[in-house]
Amino acid sequence: MGGSGPGDRGRRTAAVLIGAGMVAGAAACTGGGEADGKDAVELTVSPAGGGGQLRPDSPITVQAYRGTVANVTVSSGGGQVEGDLNADRTRWRSRWTLEPGATYTVGATAVGKDGRTETVGSRFTTAKVTKTNKVTIEAPYDKETVGVGIPIIMQFDRAVQDRKAVEQALEVRADKTVEGAWHWFSDKEVVFRTKQYWPAQTKVTFQAHLSGVRTGGDVYGGKNYAVDFKVGDSHISTAGEDSHKMVVKVNGKKVRTIPTSMGKGGARKYTTTNGVHLTMAKEDPTVMTSDWMGVSPGSPGGYSLTVYKSVRISESGEYVHSAPWSVGSQGSANVSHGCINISPSNAKWFYGLAQRGDVVTVTGSDRELEPDNGWGYWQMNWNEWVKGSALQRSVTTAPRADAATLSAQPGGQSPDKPRADGD
Repeated sequence: MGGSGPGDRGRRTAAVLIGAGMVAGAAACTGGGEADGKDAVELTVSPAGGGGQLRPDSPITVQAYRGTVANVTVSSGGGQVEGDLNADRTRWRSRWTLEPGATYTVGATAVGKDGRTETVGSRFTTAKVTKTNKVTIEAPYDKETVGVGIPIIMQFDRAVQDRKAVEQALEVRADKTVEGAWHWFSDKEVVFRTKQYWPAQTKVTFQAHLSGVRTGGDVYGGKNYAVDFKVGDSHISTAGEDSHKMVVKVNGKKVRTIPTSMGKGGARKYTTTNGVHLTMAKEDPTVMTSDWMGVSPGSPGGYSLTVYKSVRISESGEYVHSAPWSVGSQGSANVSHGCINISPSNAKWFYGLAQRGDVVTVTGSDRELEPDNGWGYWQMNWNEWVKGSALQRSVTTAPRADAATLSAQPGGQSPDKPRADGD
């Protein structure tokens, strides 16, 4: 992390109509005043100036007294500076933190009640930062087509002390309205999950406006991130431990019933976990060994198998995979170490169908899947999930349609688009 995102590095200027944020105690440039009459506008812009000592999480604010803000001009070497204005168009505030070590030139014009205008400007430089918090986006990948259960998973290199500041910088937009929430599993991992499964064929944009966000102490976000992904067809499979079959539905329609052999039980480690799993990865081939049991492959009871067409569904080593050695038991008995065994032909079909984030629900088992076992996030009820948000609230993913939300461009930092590792 620690670098600037791509974008136009030339110096440009753009003006837009906007309205205001709060001045929050910072010094400000001021124009107008009572000397021009009781209806003369007074306009302030904050920060008023600075020589590289201003923290990047300081907002740009504009406020008009006895009038309304008509436009704001921001120039810098980066991308957009988005802002929000209040209902009466007297205050505007930048929405996201600023890029460290960048120079901003701000000009604002307001119109007074007497119809006359006042223009005020400001130029300042944000402080450079030396410690940045690297980010890995585990899921989804940019341009990936995913399943309806897909989470957004972010891993931080350093512990996040100010979870609220980070969470406020995370934005999920979609072309369909869906309710979701962030949940912190640790001070280095935060996950977004929807309340209900994503609607099929939904286009989603995730943006992490982390450049300049103070994650704790003297550690800041070093750059922004953006991932565009698409939720594809709904693939929901239900595998019964007691019925020895897995029913696969595509967009609500049953398309195949697959004979299975699941965990043989007798010990917890040999029992397939019960509950809502998500497909996490596809591996073809993968080598499965008994090391996970603490038994080396060459020891009594040990094994090492090359397995084909494997779809991972938990972190504890469970897969839906081809198992030609158990075809005779598939549909009638459970003989595996915990995986869902299916025939080579069914495995080839299921492997071809699978997207990361597809739902595989296991029923009939007495070993419950833990919410933090892989992507077992749907095992947590919604109220508990929302409690894990630093802001203690859910959000909606519909595109913003607020007419009072406009951008001054350029002046911030364009998001990078990582694939798996954001640094």
